[in-house]
Amino acid sequence: MAHPLQLAREACETMIRHFEAPMLKPVGHFHYHQGVFLSGMLKIWKLTGDDRYFDYARAWIDSVFDAEGRIKNCTFSNLDDIQPGILLFPILDKTGDPYYRKCLDSVAEEVEAIRRNPEGGFWHAVNLTDQMWLDGLYMAGPFIAEYGARFGRPEWLQDDIHQALLMQKNTLDEKTGLLCHAWDGRREMPWCDPDTGKSHEFWGRSMGWVPVALLDELRWIPEDMPGRQEVADMACSLLRHLIPFQGPDGRWFQVVNKGDQPGNWPENSCTSLYVAALCRAIRTGLLPADLTEAAVRGFEGVAASLERDGDDLLIGQVCIGTGVGDYDFYCARPCSVNDLHGVGAFLLMCAELAELQAEA
Repeated sequence: MAHPLQLAREACETMIRHFEAPMLKPVGHFHYHQGVFLSGMLKIWKLTGDDRYFDYARAWIDSVFDAEGRIKNCTFSNLDDIQPGILLFPILDKTGDPYYRKCLDSVAEEVEAIRRNPEGGFWHAVNLTDQMWLDGLYMAGPFIAEYGARFGRPEWLQDDIHQALLMQKNTLDEKTGLLCHAWDGRREMPWCDPDTGKSHEFWGRSMGWVPVALLDELRWIPEDMPGRQEVADMACSLLRHLIPFQGPDGRWFQVVNKGDQPGNWPENSCTSLYVAALCRAIRTGLLPADLTEAAVRGFEGVAASLERDGDDLLIGQVCIGTGVGDYDFYCARPCSVNDLHGVGAFLLMCAELAELQAEA
């Protein structure tokens, strides 16, 4: 089996060769595309000690904040434009520069402005009235948890728990144990069930964000805080219910529960996120070690799909960003190569598997 850290380093080096940090797309926008990629790179920095990876992430952060620590360009209070805030914590820790605390507080202002539905659930975006999307748990939750724990905001930790359990309540499919991609509190969108508000399909990457986010949050939520165990159970239940849908090559499909239907295809970013979460849950004792086999099969399936162009590592079969739709909509979504979603998810997987292997 290829060593995950070696592949991760090849992926980092490929991206560094092709993009100066400030030119990561969407250029100049404080957005989760760069956030998930650089959060993966920072994990590889911590495991390898290669400060070039830290410097690269810091250079991007420095390019998207002004001299006063204000975000230059974001869609204020959209959850997608909160996620990169998690990069600031390790940068503040390493540098000790109070400038990065100012930057953190600017992101916290975004959190305070998030719009909510009548149950207190976060709107996914300012133009998506009363809609909750699974992706949102990753886009806002880890930042809220770490900021709340570090800076004396326990109500933020309680809110994180509320968001997770509300999402589970509104998106869980009792038959499969999977979570539908989105929920419309107004029951108006063409993609939702008019009775429940749930969307009809189980999109791979949207479910991948969920356990990755929840397991990150558990690091910061006190053991005795009400609802913490329910959050852990939510993450583990989803991972257990995903395993039966693992494909023959170890990967999961774009529409997870319909791998045998025409037009569906194995998708690398969701597989990477599931493997990352499985490894974290096993390593922290939330899931048993016998599930390591499923995680390794997922990693090997992704690794076998990789291609090379000279020194460049090419991570393909990754769905581009997408909205909510029906089966044909998801299956028709274009794939990309070295898309930041895909490289970021791949780095998260490699880091978590490397840590699990090191502790075995």
